[in-house]
Amino acid sequence: MAESIIWSQEALDDIDGIAEFISRDSLHYAQQVVERLFALGDGIVEYPKAGRIVPEFENADIRECFLYSYRLIYEIRAGEICVLSVIHGKRLLEAD
Repeated sequence: MAESIIWSQEALDDIDGIAEFISRDSLHYAQQVVERLFALGDGIVEYPKAGRIVPEFENADIRECFLYSYRLIYEIRAGEICVLSVIHGKRLLEAD
């Protein structure tokens, strides 16, 4: 079990963009999605290997969990989880 979770600036920016996009139709739904994304991240701390290995990287330490059509991509590190990105499932994942 990891001790803590770190949200990269890229992941936080991704969540802001998702919230902005959804809020065009519903502020309420945008808030729910954001809350659920953060809750998903909190749950990863307890079971970091529950997510599947990201197929684009084939690295056992880089995993993903899904919420609706979004991929929360994270890396398992010594004593911590780092959320790297939150992307739409149809968006291509860049190698960075």
